[in-house]
Amino acid sequence: MKEKVVFKMNGFAGVGLLIIFLAGTAYFLTQFSSEGNPAMLVIGGLLGILSFLLLSGFTVIQPNQAKVLTLFGSYLGVIRQEGFWLSVPMTVKKTVSLRVINFNSDKLKVNDLEGNPIEIAAVVVYRVFDSAKAVFDVEDYKRFVHTQSETGLRHIASQYPYDNFNNDYEISLRQHSDEIGEELTKDLQARLKVAGVEIIEARIMHLAYASEIASSMLQRQQAKAVLAARKVIVDGAVGMVKSAIEQLSSEGVVDLDEEKKAQMVNNLMVALVSEKGNQPVVNTGTIY
Repeated sequence: MKEKVVFKMNGFAGVGLLIIFLAGTAYFLTQFSSEGNPAMLVIGGLLGILSFLLLSGFTVIQPNQAKVLTLFGSYLGVIRQEGFWLSVPMTVKKTVSLRVINFNSDKLKVNDLEGNPIEIAAVVVYRVFDSAKAVFDVEDYKRFVHTQSETGLRHIASQYPYDNFNNDYEISLRQHSDEIGEELTKDLQARLKVAGVEIIEARIMHLAYASEIASSMLQRQQAKAVLAARKVIVDGAVGMVKSAIEQLSSEGVVDLDEEKKAQMVNNLMVALVSEKGNQPVVNTGTIY
């Protein structure tokens, strides 16, 4: 099924035509009553039937709305242009909204790429671009969008890890929301094209570990943060110790052999890396 334009004419011109038919009906029926001529009755009856048929062809199209017309089970076409129209009489007119629609999916519990149970939900923004497909190719396009969106969300969530702890993956669900949103949009567009639906945007709106592993994963994240902080501290301490030894040697402040350098490095590293305050020890030499 594809959209096609159906015959239509201005509704106000159709009203004028209807008035002419009604006036003709009244005239010929009056003539039949006065003259008794059967031909007048036939003409008046035909004009009355045409007036009734014409009356069933009027329709009003609201902005960003379409009406799909069928006649005795046959698809005739679509009226998209807003306004008051006269179209094919005796048709069934089904209204389809062309406005942008968004919905929030339910929170789904799925396993990510590493098998960790997570909770995930998304917001999907879409609109109908082919009203004929939306009406005839699926049973209920809104329900179809909801079901396929959850299916696509489960598929995308299983393709990526929740977090990239060890830099083993290029993309993770938590750290690359824009990339995940683009992949979800492409996936949903491929699934919903059959229903005449265009996906404008799809983004993850909720992402969390499932309750049964949330505390363990929080400890893992905290441990990773502590290790990262320690690495920064150690790298900075090494640079400071190296600079201190080089400066002392170059300026001739003290003459350090390898053993004294090792001892100084040890003392400085302990002082710089330790989380607790350090008490200085002053060497005053040997007391007799």
